Amino acid sequence: MMLPTHALVGMALALPVAFAAPELAGPALLAGLLGGVFPDLDMYVEHRKSLHYPVYYSALAVPVVAVAGLVPSVATAFAAFFLVGAAVHSVADVFGGGLELRPWEATSDRAVYDHHGERWIEPRRWVRYDGSPGDLLLSGALAVPLLVTLEGLFYGVVVAALAVAVVYTAVRRLLPALAAALVEEVLSPRLPDHLLAYVPARYREADY
Repeated sequence: MMLPTHALVGMALALPVAFAAPELAGPALLAGLLGGVFPDLDMYVEHRKSLHYPVYYSALAVPVVAVAGLVPSVATAFAAFFLVGAAVHSVADVFGGGLELRPWEATSDRAVYDHHGERWIEPRRWVRYDGSPGDLLLSGALAVPLLVTLEGLFYGVVVAALAVAVVYTAVRRLLPALAAALVEEVLSPRLPDHLLAYVPARYREADY
């Protein structure tokens, strides 16, 4: 799933706090947002492995959520929803496409790495690929209760996430060729090998 969808999922998970404990709504929403996007910071360093932990985030989130329920505070609410957002992100990517450059071709058997089981989990492709029309539909559905409930800064974040989702979906199928051309024609002739090694192999070896 695309990053805006993950961000909206994290915020939607924290939305009930706005009703149950309004004084903690801000920290919970911020934590859900940050936790929802955090795993994708590994985009260029072993994507869906370095920061994706479908088992460990989930296992850690359970006691932290329990503590937040028993001892509600800014700190416990933030920690709980950050971990929940990261856990749901890591698990949700299993139900999307694989790691191939063009995931709509469904050629990869790798979705998310399970560090506990020391294996790659295969993609289920319920959402065919990040930036697919189905992914955009999911973003829109998640945004509705957020837009109805939130205001101010968080309302603006939701609108911005939706705008990014629409643009990303519109250009998604063009991005592999553009990225591969950028690497081949701009970066490869100019970067030393030790820096070029940080560019994911799927871009360096792409046939565009």
